[in-house]
Amino acid sequence: MPEPFKLYNTLTRKVEDFEPQQPGHVGLYVCGMTVYDHCHVGHARAMVVFDTFVRYLRHRSWDVTFVRNFTDVDDKIIARANQCGEPSADLAQRYIDAFGHDMTALGLLTPDQQPRVTESMDAILEMISALVADGHAYAADGSVWFSVKTFDEYGKLSGRKVDELRSADEGVPGKADPADFAVWKASKPGEPSWPSPWGPGRPGWHIECSAMAKATLGATIDIHGGGLDLVFPHHENEIAQSECGNHAPYVRYWMHNGLLNVASGQKMGKSLGNVVNIEDAVKVFPAEAIRLYYLQNHYRSPLPWDDTALSKALSMLARIYEAREAAEAMNGAGAAEDLSAANKAAADKVSKELGAAAIECLQVAREFEARFYTAMDNDFNTAQALGHVFELARAVNRLANHKKAKKRGGPIAREALAAFELLATAMGLCTASSAEFQAEVKRKRLGVLGVTVQEIEALLEQRTQARADKDWARADAIREALEAKNIVVMDSPEGVDWRIRV
Repeated sequence: MPEPFKLYNTLTRKVEDFEPQQPGHVGLYVCGMTVYDHCHVGHARAMVVFDTFVRYLRHRSWDVTFVRNFTDVDDKIIARANQCGEPSADLAQRYIDAFGHDMTALGLLTPDQQPRVTESMDAILEMISALVADGHAYAADGSVWFSVKTFDEYGKLSGRKVDELRSADEGVPGKADPADFAVWKASKPGEPSWPSPWGPGRPGWHIECSAMAKATLGATIDIHGGGLDLVFPHHENEIAQSECGNHAPYVRYWMHNGLLNVASGQKMGKSLGNVVNIEDAVKVFPAEAIRLYYLQNHYRSPLPWDDTALSKALSMLARIYEAREAAEAMNGAGAAEDLSAANKAAADKVSKELGAAAIECLQVAREFEARFYTAMDNDFNTAQALGHVFELARAVNRLANHKKAKKRGGPIAREALAAFELLATAMGLCTASSAEFQAEVKRKRLGVLGVTVQEIEALLEQRTQARADKDWARADAIREALEAKNIVVMDSPEGVDWRIRV
């Protein structure tokens, strides 16, 4: 059986033991994009958080059905299509394709199902019809409104009081109460529409997810995820519609990620003009650095954003890769996965011979798995888990500084390398080889530094000649010139290499 875990439930406002409806299985529905523009780094926090959540649960042997939807008909989509002079369906498809490209560039898993509103009309109309039949919704002038006061538990997720609510459609003819919201909108000239028992129109935003969640995961789903900004009104309205229409509890555990805030304290949003699109971010930063940026804080906490955010994350990622590289150098030709009793005995012996740094490194490596799992199983605490990763990196580097480590440290290094492999599998970090990582950093960061590979290699050739001529001053000057551009020169018996200081 999979290992149990705890999760903060927005509905109950406490951390709870997760108990699935079906043993060993997790049904997860995550609100996806309204596809009227490109995905920005604020949107992508939810995408990376839930990608990592799914990745981790599967690593822990859970069977996960992961569903993330597309809203491909909406007021914003129609308005943008009109601005661009193209059909709204074409614009939506264009941004769905762009979103897929962005998620691939970030290295994210593809959900098991990705339903679209325009492909889910039968399920949406079926749910609206059930709400009308039961007296929870009413038709007026071609639209259908959900009657909020027919659901006694309205507000249980967000804490909002019904008598204080006003919806965005206040003053619309036929709407009976200010708190009511549209589940079906009568068609307007020039807008896409579908036939319905109440006349041509299109669905309201909230009913879409209720219908798509039921169609893919059933009337009651295990976990519903999304950004904190969706708690009200979207998720509150989903609960009302679904529980009235399905006569069953809608979601067992609500999981919301915190928002990405810019320096001013605002959330990132296109209407605020403070966005950085994913397609631009991945041009100049490795995808794993962007992933690490999101995972360095607890998923429920706000995450600060400024112009240095991804640079700092890249520096953190480089520290992990460098520590793993140091462990590989100590390991020599040994098998990284060799954690046999013989290797453990050898590691115990070597640690005693090499002293404090070796003893510490071996202890941290052996405790890593249990501590990593404890953090992740307690409300998916990636921040704490990464703290254990950096503790391991520091311990490996201290051992690597021992003069005998490269020749003798192999058995200890193998245990450390097993910990790095766990990080790659369970969290999607440190998945490339060191050479691949360095190549990606060079490819994406050199343009930012304003220097080319050809210029660097030409200077290194001049430095090599200067050293051959014993012109040490010239050689040192070239090194200093490169370091001023954040280029680190690395001399070794095998020759000269270089890296970007990040």
